[in-house]
Amino acid sequence: MVFTGILGFLGCKSSTDPSSWSDKQIDTWFEKGEWLNGWNVKPDASINRKTFALSYFKHKDRWDKAFSFMKESDLENLELKRYEIDGDLVYAPVSEYITKNEEDARFESHRKYIDLQYVVSGRELIGHAPASEQGEILEPYSEANDIMFMTVGSSKKLEAIPDRFFLFFPDDLHAPGMKDGENSPVRKVVVKIRID
Repeated sequence: MVFTGILGFLGCKSSTDPSSWSDKQIDTWFEKGEWLNGWNVKPDASINRKTFALSYFKHKDRWDKAFSFMKESDLENLELKRYEIDGDLVYAPVSEYITKNEEDARFESHRKYIDLQYVVSGRELIGHAPASEQGEILEPYSEANDIMFMTVGSSKKLEAIPDRFFLFFPDDLHAPGMKDGENSPVRKVVVKIRID
């Protein structure tokens, strides 16, 4: 009986369906970091680990391609363009810009894609709020651009520097590109991972 229980527990632990995992099992899997495919940048503490685990095991091939792209590319010297990693399932626009004042930043969300955002050089603040904080819709959802803009109630500011990356799911309202101190140049890669 005990042996069966142990086998059951081990089976659950090695299951690739994280919906049945405990928070501790999700944390253990997440912190092990094998899913990073050798990319040596840490995930920000704001990432919803359960949501990520569910998405990762549903579309492991997409996530593996995304992290491999980040690890294998010379991110400092990529051309400023959109990189097709796996057609419209995974792609990555690379951009450079000057960070903006907080009053000029708008909160956004996406329905079709998850954002993996990484500041390659420079620094910025990213506003972050759960969907429950959504206020007035400033621009309704655009199917073509997979984006909607809104106001939010309370939010946090996340510090985006080259030692960490962020994952924004549909429930993560985010306002990227805000200045951290002074308006300054930033180079950023955003890998877009299709949800369905």
